[in-house]
Amino acid sequence: MKFDIITIFPNIFEGFLSESLLAKAQNKKIVSVKTHYLRKWTSDRHQTVDGKPYGGGPGLVFKVEPVYKAVTALKKQQATSNRRQGKKTRVVLFSPRGKKFDQATAKRWSKMDQIIFICGRYEGVDERIAEYVADEVVSIGDYVLNGGEVAAMVAIEAVSRLLPGFMHKEESSVKDDHAQYTKPEVFYPSNKRQATSDNGWRVPKVLLSGNHKKIVDWRKAQG
Repeated sequence: MKFDIITIFPNIFEGFLSESLLAKAQNKKIVSVKTHYLRKWTSDRHQTVDGKPYGGGPGLVFKVEPVYKAVTALKKQQATSNRRQGKKTRVVLFSPRGKKFDQATAKRWSKMDQIIFICGRYEGVDERIAEYVADEVVSIGDYVLNGGEVAAMVAIEAVSRLLPGFMHKEESSVKDDHAQYTKPEVFYPSNKRQATSDNGWRVPKVLLSGNHKKIVDWRKAQG
């Protein structure tokens, strides 16, 4: 799986890509994550990637030309580096107006060979990017971020977890969410431990019962 990220702030990703399971997955060639500086595809000496919106309004808007050039170049690189036919590429634009990102989307994207993420900034992007350049427009939630970089991190982590070999235990990548507990069996929030008192925070008895069916039923109810 290859992730290509188009951004004007590539350094934002440095810590994210160099830690934990994602760093290990890159070393094991399970995923490849590349950031691409959008200004590289500009033609003026100021490397301009934005402009004032037609019709007026606050802020600046990403221009369609550099984004189009960037996506075209990255698609071409992928086609050149892989001789096999049938490679699947998806171009994703992050926007608050996009459809909601969910686990089903992550699973669908995990079947791709390349995903190109367009990370907008400022007041947004020229709408022609959404109409003609991106395959889909996606939002990670009902709120507004400074740009698409954090959204790209969310998507990369959610998709990567579904790839074979990424997680130490494959079932961890798809497990249902439910309440979890570990030692101690009873936690006393104060310094005074009084075993006979009711001031302890206890693990539910069903999880200590050893009855696998009851535990499964309890977890389903909690989920």
